[in-house]
Amino acid sequence: MTPLIHLYLLASGSKGNAAVVEGPQGSVLVDCGISRRELHRRADLVECDLSRVCAMLVTHEHGDHTSGLSVLSKHFDGPIYATAGTADARSHLSRLPFTPMPHDGTLELGGMHVQAFPLSHDVVDPMCFRFEVRQDDTVVDAVGWATDTGVLTKEAKLALRGCRTLGIESNHDEVMLANGPYPYYLRVRVGGSHGHLSNAQAAKALPKLMTDETETVVGMHVSEKNNRPDLVLKSLEAAVAGQAKVLVASQTEPLAIW
Repeated sequence: MTPLIHLYLLASGSKGNAAVVEGPQGSVLVDCGISRRELHRRADLVECDLSRVCAMLVTHEHGDHTSGLSVLSKHFDGPIYATAGTADARSHLSRLPFTPMPHDGTLELGGMHVQAFPLSHDVVDPMCFRFEVRQDDTVVDAVGWATDTGVLTKEAKLALRGCRTLGIESNHDEVMLANGPYPYYLRVRVGGSHGHLSNAQAAKALPKLMTDETETVVGMHVSEKNNRPDLVLKSLEAAVAGQAKVLVASQTEPLAIW
C-alpha cells in the first residue's frame, strides 16, 4: 500500500492513552488520557502537527483514555465523537459537547474513511477504529488498532484485516499476571473476556489479520507490571514470521509510524 496515513502513538498504557491519525486532509485525535501540555510536548517530539486535528474520537470512558479531554475540549472547536453510552458514563464526560455515533458507525474525516467497530471491555459501549484512504473505491492505505478488549470481536477481526499498520493490544504476559502483584479480583478482570488481550491472544490472532498489505504490527497498551516490551516483541515477531515489522508502543515515549 502507498503510505498516505501517518500514525502517532503519543501514549499507550494504563496511565494514559492518546494517538493522532494523520490523513491527506487533516488529522484525528483518538482519546486523550494525558494532559494538554504533555500531549503537545510528545507531539512536538515526533513532529506531529496538532493544528491539523479536525476531530476527536473517544473509545470509552476510562480515565486513562479521557482524563485530558475536559481541558483539551476548551481549546478545540471541532467535533468530539463518542458512543452515547460513553458520553453519559461519567459526570465529567456528560458535560462535554459530544457528537454521538454508534459503535459500528462510519465517518469521513481528514480525507479518511473511518469505520468504528465494537470491543469487549468492562465499560458501557466501547469502540475502536479503522482508517482508510480510498481512490476510485479502492483502498490504498489503511491503519487500524484495537486495545482495551478481552477478546477480539468478530467486527474487530473484519475491520483489522489487511491494514498496512495494524495495532493490537498485547497487554499482559499470562504467567506474569498470574504471579504478579495484582489482587485476585483484578487478575480475573484483566485476564477475562471483558478485560485485556494477552501476548498469547494477540499472537494467535495475527496470522488471520495479516495480509500482503500488512507492513507494521504494533503491540499496544502494554502493562508495566504484568508484561515487558521484550516479551511482547518476542511473541509478536514469532507470530508474524518475518512478514512484517514489529514495534511496541510505550507509555512514556511517543512513536511515529509512516
